[in-house]
Amino acid sequence: MEYFLQQLINGLTLGAIYGLIAIGYTMVYGIIGMINFAHGEIYMIGAFISFIAFLVLGAIGVTWVPLALAIVLVVAMLFTSVYGWTVERLAYRPLRGSFRLAPLISAIGMSIFLQNYVQLLQGARVKPLQPIVTGGFVIMEGGGFSVYLSYLQIIIIVVTTVLMAMFWAILSRTSFGRAQRACQQDRTMAGLVGVNVDRTISLTFVAGAALAAVAGLMVTLHYGVIDFFIGFLAGLKAFTAAVLGGIGSLPGAMLGGVLIGLIEAFWSAYFDVEYKDVAAFGILILVLVFKPTGLLGRPEIEKV
Repeated sequence: MEYFLQQLINGLTLGAIYGLIAIGYTMVYGIIGMINFAHGEIYMIGAFISFIAFLVLGAIGVTWVPLALAIVLVVAMLFTSVYGWTVERLAYRPLRGSFRLAPLISAIGMSIFLQNYVQLLQGARVKPLQPIVTGGFVIMEGGGFSVYLSYLQIIIIVVTTVLMAMFWAILSRTSFGRAQRACQQDRTMAGLVGVNVDRTISLTFVAGAALAAVAGLMVTLHYGVIDFFIGFLAGLKAFTAAVLGGIGSLPGAMLGGVLIGLIEAFWSAYFDVEYKDVAAFGILILVLVFKPTGLLGRPEIEKV
């Protein structure tokens, strides 16, 4: 029981990170009907900006951890949002009226460009970071095994929950949320009734990039090492989470992220760790066979 509980905590922590990245995929798909395959690299850039911000704060003598975390969080979200906005302006807006394959190819090209851009600027070696948040407490002991909950895991889960609640409130109760839902339903009609479609789509990319930056910060703190290639696999897992939960559904993205994290944690604990990715994608295939729209997705109804 103790071992199971420990893996549950680990899976929820990992799933929260996947969920934050998956929200960016599901929002972009919901508003323009296309997958932003450069989103994993946006998350990677958020991790590097967090890493650099920690180094700068250490150099100028900011040692109080809560203040340092708050500053790095704001800096990472701001700078990463600029990258998200740039991807929309360069890779999507000029091709929005083109055939559907063109923006997809453009996004893949942007993904490759961002990988090599970071590699050239930061080098190909992994970047280590000294532990910033340490400590925790034992919540259960038995059978020679202790269930340990670290303060960092608490921070990751709490921050993810708060951000989800805030984001849900923004989309449900603000003019931006109404404009986004209008663009999801019919961009042409939304423009005719006064919605600034271009600005709404740009803000959607910005919001998704900001959440990816938070995920990048959490990964930097949790694992302590980053490199220019971390966005590929994490982006693939987050995309899988978005599809599993129901692409276009905000709660579905979070649910899918948590499920992928739990699958990886429990498979790694009880079976061969080399096959944890196979297990995650296998579960996705089974879900899509019996429920093609994902767990919380809705079937698209084409209006004629």
